[in-house]
Amino acid sequence: MTMQTSTAETADPAGEQAIELLETAKAIPEPKALPKPLPHQKPHVLEIPWFALVTTYLSFVVLGLVAKIEDFLGKKFKPEEYKHLRVQNGYAPMVSDFDSLWFRHVYVRLRDCFSRPIMGVAGGHVGIADRFTTDYNKTFVYTGKEHRVLNLASYNYLGFAQSEGPCADKVEEALLTQGIAQGSSRSEAGRTRMLVETEEMVARFVGTEAALIVSMGYATNSLIMPALVGKGCLIISDELNHSSLIIGARLSGATIRVFRHNNTADLEKKLRKSISQGQPRTHRPWKKILVVVEGLYSMEGEYCNLPKIVELKSKYKFYLYVDEAHSIGALGKRGRGICDHFGVDPHKVDVLMGTFTKSFGATGGYIAGSLEMIDYLRIHTFASVYAEPMTVPVLAQVSSSMKMIMGEDENAQLGQLKLKQLRDNSRYFAEELRKLGFMMMGDPGSPVIPLLLFNPAKMSAFSRECLKRDIAVVAVSYPATPMLTSRVRFCVSASHTREDLDYALQQISEVGDLLLLKLNKH
Repeated sequence: MTMQTSTAETADPAGEQAIELLETAKAIPEPKALPKPLPHQKPHVLEIPWFALVTTYLSFVVLGLVAKIEDFLGKKFKPEEYKHLRVQNGYAPMVSDFDSLWFRHVYVRLRDCFSRPIMGVAGGHVGIADRFTTDYNKTFVYTGKEHRVLNLASYNYLGFAQSEGPCADKVEEALLTQGIAQGSSRSEAGRTRMLVETEEMVARFVGTEAALIVSMGYATNSLIMPALVGKGCLIISDELNHSSLIIGARLSGATIRVFRHNNTADLEKKLRKSISQGQPRTHRPWKKILVVVEGLYSMEGEYCNLPKIVELKSKYKFYLYVDEAHSIGALGKRGRGICDHFGVDPHKVDVLMGTFTKSFGATGGYIAGSLEMIDYLRIHTFASVYAEPMTVPVLAQVSSSMKMIMGEDENAQLGQLKLKQLRDNSRYFAEELRKLGFMMMGDPGSPVIPLLLFNPAKMSAFSRECLKRDIAVVAVSYPATPMLTSRVRFCVSASHTREDLDYALQQISEVGDLLLLKLNKH
């Protein structure tokens, strides 16, 4: 981040940005009202064309066969390249040849589509370091040049990732007056007034009694969950929950059961069976039952069926843990997440988790809930007792952006304009892609918009073709997604203009024609 001292002669970035967003918002026609989600609505089932189904399976079969043949021949004719996969001096190989098969023969060939180094702020547009390879992506040579592209890959939903503007000014001010970090865990000398005030503001924002801030988003789930449940407890988890939730559940030592994605009928079936049978072998009642879901699923762009889950909660008396990493700040009229979107009282959710890495342009996460639970976690979770507290610049970024959304500072209008711009952009982009004939996933209004590619070879081709057209996208395939549903995941931001989205739609349409991706006949 570049620090700049404002002067009387310098134009106000916040004012300019507010005017620009206001003009853009006025130019956008009012969208039709979103269809109200049905609490008992069944999950949508994709109708995959037979041609895509068969060719995708065949592609994986061919990839596997070619990889195994290449390994067989390579071990015979190029043994030096494979010695790290053999027993050496009595030591077993650190990585087996089968486990690394996908990485060595598939991922390496696609590495140019991933981990592209960026230069500068990941806003609506971003600079990508120009590079090329001469050995099939094993290594890269950097030219030192910058490739400026439209950014549809970052989670910068509200456009707060900036190096100038009101948030950057607050960060600079905090940095100059309070330093960078405390150099201690919060249980010793790391608890500051700024941290306490930000936690209180987070609790007000999400509508709970108290909140606990953790300096790392992934650790918020993986370290908090083991403090809430343990042996003799039951976790019932959505099958598509994030890796951090899966790791947290495993670390807890609790029994884990999985229900089909967003299928509340299957969830109820698992609940009834688990409650009636109790713990394995002893059949004693469970100490606690914790149902774990996400507010907005980041690979699918789908909302959890929160109204129905809350209805089941009142019936079966389980605890509910909702991960709002992608929904907080991005959903609801006030930007307060999935509860705001569905009109559900936040007090009906026992544990509300969220991160600051998406809508707030910062890092870290939080846990919000009752005062008793948060006080318990402060002295029982490793994320509070041993981990370092959030640094001063990050706290200032979180505080300033959240106040803007809540309307508690002089830039309140800008915060509301960003929320409206994100909603309009998300709906417009998804609707236009569907009109073009692409097979889409996701619910209306989601800032995460997945487009299905199916064939693994089309994943790399789509990413490279978009980069040629100055668009950065995230393409994802197995094992990060189910084998059949390789996809590109567009992330829309309030920092995108209508011209940006129209350009992207035009170029993506051309790529879709080139790769035969327009499979939606409805």
